Amino acid sequence: MYTGGQQPIFILKEGTTRSRGRGAQSNNIAAAKAVADAVRSTLGPKGMDKMMVDSMGDVVITNDGATILKEMDIEHPAAKMIIEVAKTQEQHCFDGTTTAVVIAGELLKRSEDLIEQNVHPTVICEGFRLAAERAISLLETHGISTADDVNFLHEVAKTALTGKSAGAVKAFLADICVNAVQAVGIEENGDRMVDLDDIKVEKKQGGSIKDSTLVDGIILDKERVHSGMPRSVDSAKVALINSAIEVKKTEVDAKIQITDPTQLASFLEEEENFLRGLVEKIQAAGANVVICQKGIDDLAQHYLSKSGLFAIRRAKKSDMEALAKATGGRIVTNLDDLSASDLGVASKVEERKIGDSDMTFVTGCTEAKSVSVLLRGGTDHVVDEIRRAFDDAVGVVSVAWEDGMVLTGGGSVMAALSRELRTFAEGVGGREQMAIEAFASALEVIPRTLAENAGLDPVNTIIELRKSHSDGDSHSGINVDEGGVKNMLDANVLEPLRVVEQAIQSATETAVMILRIDDVISSKSVSMDEMADGFDM
Repeated sequence: MYTGGQQPIFILKEGTTRSRGRGAQSNNIAAAKAVADAVRSTLGPKGMDKMMVDSMGDVVITNDGATILKEMDIEHPAAKMIIEVAKTQEQHCFDGTTTAVVIAGELLKRSEDLIEQNVHPTVICEGFRLAAERAISLLETHGISTADDVNFLHEVAKTALTGKSAGAVKAFLADICVNAVQAVGIEENGDRMVDLDDIKVEKKQGGSIKDSTLVDGIILDKERVHSGMPRSVDSAKVALINSAIEVKKTEVDAKIQITDPTQLASFLEEEENFLRGLVEKIQAAGANVVICQKGIDDLAQHYLSKSGLFAIRRAKKSDMEALAKATGGRIVTNLDDLSASDLGVASKVEERKIGDSDMTFVTGCTEAKSVSVLLRGGTDHVVDEIRRAFDDAVGVVSVAWEDGMVLTGGGSVMAALSRELRTFAEGVGGREQMAIEAFASALEVIPRTLAENAGLDPVNTIIELRKSHSDGDSHSGINVDEGGVKNMLDANVLEPLRVVEQAIQSATETAVMILRIDDVISSKSVSMDEMADGFDM
């Protein structure tokens, strides 16, 4: 509404709500803090889990920050921006989602105190940017080079798994993570790259977590097409076929008129001969295993079985591509083009019963550039949480392997950055100094939360941590098991540098974006009944 003249002029639709100035900022900050508080208790080795129940009654039990926020049905626009922080962190670093969200919430909480002291939001934003740039540049000085030491990668994986449902078997799963990453990792011109799509993960309920296994090949959630086929094939020559092994249908509608019974017999015989010919072409190429992306005719299944071939139909496109990488085979679209050079090689292809279903294992692939992991667990909820924990762990191992740089965990780096930023703030001056000091205090939320979640006194623990850092131990972090502080390098608590860098960067950018908002205009949401009324004639 504009009241510049005698009569008010309405420029917004009826029912639109608008909040401005301090009110808008307070609402946005409160919503962001509420989201951060929702996941704060899940942080660290002693963090607790959340049970999420959706409108359909489906249950998810997890302490993965990204999963919790994804499952929450959040309406507030500022709160949705905080969820974007978790999504970005998950996509780029696979871990550290809770850390990023908690830092963003704490930055906004500290900025609210500054706004009450009449520090302008744009000044706070500038101070936060300066602090974030300085913090990220200081991270390199705290970095520890992995120098191709596999032990570092194992410790990174174990740190990521600590505090999750898989924590009891973290050493076992860490081995699988490191071996998988090393199998599919590519090194070119000094650059390292890991495509996590090359690590295929299958999960099956039943058995214990320790029944999980890494396969130097591919696991297919498929069974052989005919019971007469061999269950196992040694020295497999694998044909990867992207066309149906059946009689081709015409593109247009066509009719065949048969006037004589002998013509029908010869027509059916011709179909049989065609299918037999397709199977003979596969045999002639030297294949003894057939993986088909499309269908296989019943009669063709019979001929394949009689020939002693092992065949699977309707394999997924992603599985076909993974098989090509693992076995060294080439996906063939036309069977006429199939030759011995197109075949993949595996030492064994066999069908195994896992839980209540049959699965096919293609194993013993030499120099496989695609591997599979089979995860097991007692119930569906356990397997799902193990899968989430494994995805985080294998992701951080890949990041650490690519970058070759790790940091100590347990809140040690945040405490070190907080101390260094306070020194940096003294040389900046102006009101930006207050914002940088607020940023430094906000970073201490991570060690403080770790202490709180472990049942320790947060005030005493932070004081002890600050003293340890002032005495020159920059790797000091929270000892959640015994209380007090401990050198995190000695305790083998490590995380990739990229995880902390991304968490600081995305948390700062989101906090700055929310702080700059001073006007929220919300259109009226139209209910289904109102929409129906609008269509009444």
